Amino acid sequence: MNFTANQPLSSLLVADFSRVLAGPYCTMTLGDLGADVVKVERPGGGDDTRAWGPPYVDGESTYYVGVNRNKRSVVLDLRDADDLRLAKTLADNADVLVENFRPGTMAGFGLDESTTRQTNPGLVYCSITAFGQDAGAHLAGYDLLVQALGGLMSVTGPNPGQPTKVGVAVVDVLAGLFATVGILSALRERDRTGRGQHVEINLMSTLLSALANQSASYVLAQKIPQAMGNAHPSIVPYDTYPTGDGMIVLAVGNDKQFGRLCEVLGVGDLAQDVRFRTNEARVLNRERLRDRLEWALSARSARDWTTALTDAGVPAGAVNNIAEAFTYASRLGLQPIRQSRDDDGPLGRQVASPISFSDTPVTYRTRAPRLGEHNTEIRSWLAGLEAERQTA
Repeated sequence: MNFTANQPLSSLLVADFSRVLAGPYCTMTLGDLGADVVKVERPGGGDDTRAWGPPYVDGESTYYVGVNRNKRSVVLDLRDADDLRLAKTLADNADVLVENFRPGTMAGFGLDESTTRQTNPGLVYCSITAFGQDAGAHLAGYDLLVQALGGLMSVTGPNPGQPTKVGVAVVDVLAGLFATVGILSALRERDRTGRGQHVEINLMSTLLSALANQSASYVLAQKIPQAMGNAHPSIVPYDTYPTGDGMIVLAVGNDKQFGRLCEVLGVGDLAQDVRFRTNEARVLNRERLRDRLEWALSARSARDWTTALTDAGVPAGAVNNIAEAFTYASRLGLQPIRQSRDDDGPLGRQVASPISFSDTPVTYRTRAPRLGEHNTEIRSWLAGLEAERQTA
């Protein structure tokens, strides 16, 4: 086994039957925290994301590599009796099982929650679906579809007539994080009672929860939010603005910051204007204020304004591309790129986990495994566990 020492989840075994993004993001997080994650993949192609490219690095899809570090890969054909028996042995010995097949799929193999619970009562079993286990069970679950059906696209984009997806599969990522929280909570409860339980996450509910203030606007006030470009429905100025050279983001969250903004821009009278004195007034008069701010900002470049405003404690900054974002994070000392211990080549380069511990740090033990890379050791180990059970 691939257990680690001195990490929060050391000694935990995770059976990872998931693929694509939500499930693998969850199990990678568990692996980062020290769990031994065994990734079960189908014969032929393995995880779907192995074929999602370009770009590829050293023959591997960067999509796949980005969410599968700290795991071991074994290829098991669940339609084959011998392989299915090994998969069941893995489930019987795991602390956590994660799967994101369509509802009913795992039951067809005898690997569903209720069946595995009979032989492994302490198992924390996590199912990630698109639209739940009931009326939406038959629906396909792709992030773009959920962004559309879940309302996210209706509040994203330049205006209500141009619904736009977020530039990353954010619902899958959030579902993976919610799954991680659910699993850790269930493990804590198991510490108390000795019993595992079924953790269920669906992408639709994940999105409705993550819409936060936008969903609260509808639920509490029956106000249906609409796309506003980069503007905020409840905070002004909180948007992108043109300057004399380039665009700048202003994220002014309170009246004190607004006063500082006006002072730096040389329009101190705006902070005393009854139309703009409070955030509520600024929201009601956002277009008038925008005109005044654009006029003031036109005097200098985005870079100059960013320096001056940041020095004054006003949240402001450029719109970076991804490369610039990593450079900026590096300048801040955040170490956004790490190298896995087992590979000093390009496949070993990892986007850093955002989790930091004072005593039990996240580790980057292994790069994402190649398909079936650990077949021999895992099959041998599972066969040994099966033999032990038969002779017990």
